[in-house]
Amino acid sequence: MGRLQDKVALVFGAGSSGPGWGNGKAAAVAYAREGARVVAIDMSGEAAQETAGIIEGEGHQAIALHADVTDTASVDASVERALAAFGRIDILHNNVGITVMGGPPDLDEATWNRSLDINVGSVYRTTRAVIPHMLQQGAGAIINISSLAAIRWGGYPYFAYYAAKAAVNQATVALALQYARQGIRANAILPGAIDTPLIYREISGQYASVEEMRAARNRAVPTGKMGTAWDIANAAVFLASDEAAFINGVCLPVDGGQSCSLGMGS
Repeated sequence: MGRLQDKVALVFGAGSSGPGWGNGKAAAVAYAREGARVVAIDMSGEAAQETAGIIEGEGHQAIALHADVTDTASVDASVERALAAFGRIDILHNNVGITVMGGPPDLDEATWNRSLDINVGSVYRTTRAVIPHMLQQGAGAIINISSLAAIRWGGYPYFAYYAAKAAVNQATVALALQYARQGIRANAILPGAIDTPLIYREISGQYASVEEMRAARNRAVPTGKMGTAWDIANAAVFLASDEAAFINGVCLPVDGGQSCSLGMGS
């Protein structure tokens, strides 16, 4: 029996932004390997289907759904389809996020609003749709993927991302305390320097080359090496499981000790 046997996990952002393992894709597969039935949700239906296919190929249950986390109706529809398929929702995993480079003078208002709408608005819309069902059950676990950027300067000029992820942290605390007596737990994971497809799409432009990016990010971690999506996935499985029944409102860095160091520049 797995740690999440017979539970149902909704993973928003379950696809990967490129070849390999992104945080959401790895989390979805990790949940399934621990016995959960997984609803893999992504803006890219093809990416969601790839993740669901991996899960099914390993002999577990999954469905793939398309949803836009900036659209309330789209989120609501995906939650209803998940309930129709599996009858309940035990785990809500929010993995959607984007980085936008630039300080306030560099960002037009539409770009600023889009960053907030995706990074923290997604948490609002998904919890708005899911929490009523968790309240009916009297139980549920919410895992929000934040970032070390929520609490530390990471060396990148992404003002909107820092602000949005800090909001995700406090939103998580608010959820945890408001609904604690109703059996709902909420925790956030703060990935540090993680080697995922996203960094090659959104971060590599800050360096002269991909090789320079990898070297700089490895140096920034006290262990000398970036983490992987599986480091984030393993933390998520633990927080979603009954082993973490007394862990609530925690914003957990998964960063190889990077948040403990003064050398935060990349």
